[in-house]
Amino acid sequence: MDQELQDNIIYAATIAMIFVVYIWQYQRKQKRNIAQVERNKKAGLTEPGSLHPIIDASKCIGSGACISACPELKVIGMIKGKATLVNPTSCIGHGACKAACPVDAISLVFGTENRGIEIPETDEHFQTNVPGIYIAGELGGMGLIRNSLEQGKQALDSIVKANFQNNTMHPQDNNFLDVFIVGAGPAGIAASLGAMENKLKYTTVEQDSLGGTVAHFPRGKIVMTAPIKVPIIGEVRFSETTKEALISFWEQVERKTGVNINYHERMEDIHSIENGFEVKTSKSTYRTKSILLAMGRRGTPRKLGVDGEEKTKVVYRLVDPAQYVGQNVLIVGGGDSALEAALTIADEDAMSVTLSYRGSGFYRAKEKNRIKAEQAANEGRLLVLLSSKVTEIFDDTLSILVNVDGEDEKNIVIKNDIVIVCAGGIAPTPFLKKTGIHVEEKFGEA
Repeated sequence: MDQELQDNIIYAATIAMIFVVYIWQYQRKQKRNIAQVERNKKAGLTEPGSLHPIIDASKCIGSGACISACPELKVIGMIKGKATLVNPTSCIGHGACKAACPVDAISLVFGTENRGIEIPETDEHFQTNVPGIYIAGELGGMGLIRNSLEQGKQALDSIVKANFQNNTMHPQDNNFLDVFIVGAGPAGIAASLGAMENKLKYTTVEQDSLGGTVAHFPRGKIVMTAPIKVPIIGEVRFSETTKEALISFWEQVERKTGVNINYHERMEDIHSIENGFEVKTSKSTYRTKSILLAMGRRGTPRKLGVDGEEKTKVVYRLVDPAQYVGQNVLIVGGGDSALEAALTIADEDAMSVTLSYRGSGFYRAKEKNRIKAEQAANEGRLLVLLSSKVTEIFDDTLSILVNVDGEDEKNIVIKNDIVIVCAGGIAPTPFLKKTGIHVEEKFGEA
């Protein structure tokens, strides 16, 4: 056998081996993706919570660019040569998949055929059907942080243009605001800085803390992967960041600019008055020419409605797990936020961690969180009480009613220093409708 033939055989064998390995890896990933889809179907985890991609299989060429672009990693997977939404509930509406698709096979939509999402109607200037009331950010369906920031800036610009055109900026009444901003998430922060930049009279209120919905993301979660332009500050480049880094950046911006945000102040009502609106909050009443609603879709935290819930030891989100070292903590809820809070605190050497949920299982939570919770329970680091509900909260204990075997109920008292309620929020849709704002339900529509 001559040398040339020998080289050709070696070359062909190498190519064949590479091809075999590629096919093996491809089939292995496909099996994992199919199995994940089936697990999610059984667990009922098939409905994305907000903006998400739909993939046109007739256009998809299977390049995998969308899979690589997704910062959440395992949201999209390849099945039979086509990109498929494998983990729908993990999608945060980043939109990077659509931008990366080389054949425009991906559309970003709200809701699904089975589950609608209510989105307030706005025009191209972010103004609702109620003149003077604007909406930007997550409430308008835009979950992507970079786009929420941009919407906050653009909505503020629209307010400036509209009011100056009508010559209504700075009414003679010194107590009359140019704009009242609700929310200190990405859209609200950008709008507040824009108001400062334009020297407007403004007030920004936030019922919780800086960051809005972002502050409720799991620890370390990647939340933005592109540069942003912030009013007053200018362009800020993030190649890849975490929730903690982004909130730290906003805290620095807050200190540097002196932007004024009234924390722990909740908007409660809006009334139309001559030349604008009267806004009632949990702390005061304001008169303003225009309003920008930049709060999240999460709304007001859902409460338990039991005696003792007004005690200071009852909170509605996890801030710093380290503060619970050596304490007895009870978490209420059955979703990912409740499980993640319980697991995080259990890792911080709390005296005891109890997880109470009214359902018979954590069907709404991601599989990885369910597995970790089961493991923590088996190791004795977490006490799980299913089919249970808190009935009363005392200073250092609380009472829980537990359903046993689906029939008998028993009341138990648990020593407790802190209660964290992770029961979701009351969506602001009824409030919007009461204010006169048109709301449209989207079923898999852009």
